[in-house]
This record gives sequence, C-alpha cells and structure tokens, in this order.
Amino acid sequence: MTTFPAPALALAEEMTCAAAADPARAIAFQGAPGANSHRAALEYAPDGLPLPCFSFEDALDAVKDGRAASAIIPIENSQHGRVADIHFLLPESGLSIVGEHFLRITHCLMALPRDADGGPPITAAYSHPQALGQSRHYLRSRGIVPMSHADTAGAAAFVAESGDPTLAAISPRIAADFYGLAIIDEAVEDAPDNTTRFVVLAREPLASGTIAGPAMTTFVFEVKNIPAALYKALGGFATNGVNMTKLESYQRGASFSATEFYADIVGIPGDPAVDRALEELAFHCKRLRMLGTYPMARPRG
Repeated sequence: MTTFPAPALALAEEMTCAAAADPARAIAFQGAPGANSHRAALEYAPDGLPLPCFSFEDALDAVKDGRAASAIIPIENSQHGRVADIHFLLPESGLSIVGEHFLRITHCLMALPRDADGGPPITAAYSHPQALGQSRHYLRSRGIVPMSHADTAGAAAFVAESGDPTLAAISPRIAADFYGLAIIDEAVEDAPDNTTRFVVLAREPLASGTIAGPAMTTFVFEVKNIPAALYKALGGFATNGVNMTKLESYQRGASFSATEFYADIVGIPGDPAVDRALEELAFHCKRLRMLGTYPMARPRG
C-alpha cells in the first residue's frame, strides 16, 4: 500500500491543495487526516496548513522540496519508546530540528455504526504499531487481534472503507468524525499519562541568538571502536555540568562493529560549558553531527 484509503484520500488531496497555495504556512506530517501527527501539527502551528504525507520520508521530502516550511515528526512515546527508523531518517534528511512539541495521546476504539443490539463482536483492530503497542493490554484482555497499519487515522479510513462490522480501528477521536465511525470505547491506552514527543524540522537551523529561554540541543555520534570510548566521550558532560536528558544507541548496517548514539542535552552551543563538553565528545568520536538547537517545550529534570 502506497497511498491512503479512499475515504482519507479526498481529505488529503484537499489539504494538499491548500498547502500548495501557501507553502510558507504548510507543516508536513506523516499519516492520514485525523492522525495524532495531524493533531500535533494543529496544536504546534494553529495558523499553519497541515500537509498529510503517507510516510515519514514523504513528510521530510516535502520540506526538502519546498512544498512545506516544516515537518512535525514523532520521535518517542512515554509508553512505547522510540518511533522506528526516526534515528536513521533525521540525520539522513539534512534538515534541522527547530522545535519540539509534547502531545497527550488518547486512543479510541472505533468501528462502523452499530445497531441497537450492539452488532457483532469486534475481532480485530487496525492501527499504527505504536498505537497498538500502547493499547496491547486492552486488546489482549478482550481477545481483539492487533493488525498493523501505516497510521492511526488511515486505519480508521480503512475500517470505514471495508464495510466489515467486526473490524475496528484505534485512532484519535477526530478520525471517527472524519470517516463516519462510531466510538466503541474511549481511553483504550494502557497508561493514563501516555505522551508522544514530536520534533519540528526545517531546511535551515534557528539563527544564533534567537532562542531566549531554556534550549535543547540534539546530535548523533559514533565513538571510536576502542575500550571505554563511550565512557570517555560522555565524561565532558559530567565534568562541565551539562544535563544529558536522552542517550539512545542504535546499529547502522549489519556489521555490528560500531554503535551509533542519539542524544539530547539541555543547553546551547556557545555556552562555554556546552562547548567544552562537545569538544571532548568530538575528540573521542569518529563522527559527530549536530541535528539542531531549539526552544525547550517542557522542563527537564
């Protein structure tokens, strides 16, 4: 599947036309209209023009090609962890992180409208793997089979298109309004504080000196393949009092000979402590790439 289900396609085409008329206001997101990324785009840029894209790559390409000024991409969830492939896609995109946004996630189980007798039991629920993972206990306890789909709202459109009353979708409430589905159950996520962090990307980094308040800096690096390299590389952050709020490892390629790391720190290049820590990190690295410095949306620590 390389496009949205028919019920979502007309909405997506309408939104695409609006964004094409004013690309400076366009903000690309992955998913069909009504996805959580659509909600995030509306919250982050209330005056923006959300541009639905089928894949993460499509959303990033929209920015690179000038069809959108920015893209809002989910990077991690408080319950289900890292969003797959993002750590590879962000460095390869050549774009810069210019903002972040935290979205409280509430999932609904939705299906075709039911008769007064309730209709047949739900046997399967379609959604994005992240949403399925965030609702796995709910689904398991009810014997509902989780079925992967490209995105949450696309799953709702697929269920609407299927005409099968035994199928459901796990999706935001607004998707039910878009695609004429009935809410079967609300708040089906397993954790009441389920939250997703999004990053906002643009072609150019924020200009130096434009961030007035607390800031985050994100980068990826690969340490030299020698004993204690990571310990030495990170020592500068401890000795300089720089708070590292995220450190995550991932493998690139099939050799398993070198591990790459994704990191967030509190602070901004130009601050002497941050500069000293980054200088020490670079000394112990084979590769260091800055992904962006941007305003902190939520206090850390």
